[in-house]
Parts: sequence; C-alpha cells; structure tokens
Amino acid sequence: MAKNPNGKSMKRDNSLYGATLFFLAACLAEFYLLVLRKYYIHGDVVTEALVWYDRLLIFAGLGAAVLLVGVILSVLWKADERKRLFGWALSALGAFFAVGSMLARIYVEPAVTLLSVVVPVLMVLTVIWAFYDRECSVALTALCGTMILLWVCRRLFNSLTMGVPVKVLSVVYVLLLAGVCWLAKNKKLGRLLPVGADLMPIYAATGLSAVAVVLALFSATVAYYAMWVLGVVVFALAVYYTVKQL
Repeated sequence: MAKNPNGKSMKRDNSLYGATLFFLAACLAEFYLLVLRKYYIHGDVVTEALVWYDRLLIFAGLGAAVLLVGVILSVLWKADERKRLFGWALSALGAFFAVGSMLARIYVEPAVTLLSVVVPVLMVLTVIWAFYDRECSVALTALCGTMILLWVCRRLFNSLTMGVPVKVLSVVYVLLLAGVCWLAKNKKLGRLLPVGADLMPIYAATGLSAVAVVLALFSATVAYYAMWVLGVVVFALAVYYTVKQL
C-alpha cells in the first residue's frame, strides 16, 4: 500500500486551488484593461484620458508594492504549498499592474491591445500547467508565446520606431527556443519535466516556432499565415493531451 494514498488527491486539489487563484487574478487584470480602454483610450481627452495618464503611475507603484509583498509571502510560506500559491498569484498580479500600467502609459492603445491578448492566453496556460503533462505544458507555452510574438511582428513589422526592437526580440526568442531544446535534450529541466517525459512535443513545438519566427522576419504576411498554422497545431496538441488525460 502507498504510504500516502491521499497524496495524489491532495496534489490535484492544490493544482485546482492554484489554477483558481491565477484565474481570478487574470479576470481582475482583464477588467483593469477594459477600464483602461474605456477611460484612457476612448475617454474624453481632458476629463478622462489625461487623468488616467497620471493615475497609471499610481497603479504602477501599487503593482510594484503588491509584487514585493507577494514575493515576501511566497518566501515566508514556502513550507505551505497553498499559502505559497497565494503569494505567487499576488506576485503575478502585482507584476501585471506594475509593468502593464507603464506599458499602457508609454505605448497607449497597442500596449492595451497586446495585454488584452496576453492575459487570456496566460489564463489558459495556467490551467494547462496545473492539470496537463509537463511536456504538453512546455510545448503549448512555446507555441502560444510564438503566436503572440508573430502577432506583434505583424503589427509592428514596418514600424519606424519599433520595427528594429521587435526584430531583435524575435532573434532573442529563437535563441531562447534553441536553449530550451538543448536543456531538454541534456536533461537539465528536471524541475519542469519528469523522468521519462516524451520530448518529441517540445522538439516539434520549438522547431515549428523557430521556423515561423524566422520566416516572419521577412514578411508581415508570412507572420499572419504562420499564426494560423500554429493555431491549428495548438488545437491538435490540446485535443490529443485532453483525450490522453481522460
């Protein structure tokens, strides 16, 4: 008999608890973005937009404070998994308000639009990391990150001010994908991947992602169609692992 027959159930309960916390944090973040879109982007310039322009600094400062509190709590509660998950969720929410507010203040509508896409994606990935096999989680994270980067490339490919930084970011991202493959192949992702994990989904996801990003560097049109191709791959991989989990 297993020493702790309830261990698997407790682990699943903690995963559900953590996914719920991050889901609620993402809902709060998305509500904040809706408020910004209504009052900061589409609001009256004098009575609303300018007021929110100053408020964004306040929200950024509050977010930084919440991030610090979350990190401290996570360290203090490292022995209690549930409390530590709460600290992580608080840290993630604080990081969003700190970084998101500054991005919105500097880049206005493009930043809010991008964050409106990123937040739901992170919400879904949180659930995937909580309940799916880790190789699936790593592969889907790489694919979703690539789709977001392709969306940015498509929007800013020809920008005079952001075109070069986006291309540099794309090159760095490709190198990061190569690094993930190398770490996985040399079994240096022990904290993420269990022993005997199937590495083929990771290789396929990172390989397709790297090819898509490199091609997107030459054409915004290619980036658009690459997004659709990767979207199909994401759907197929999600369906496969969902059936596998049953």
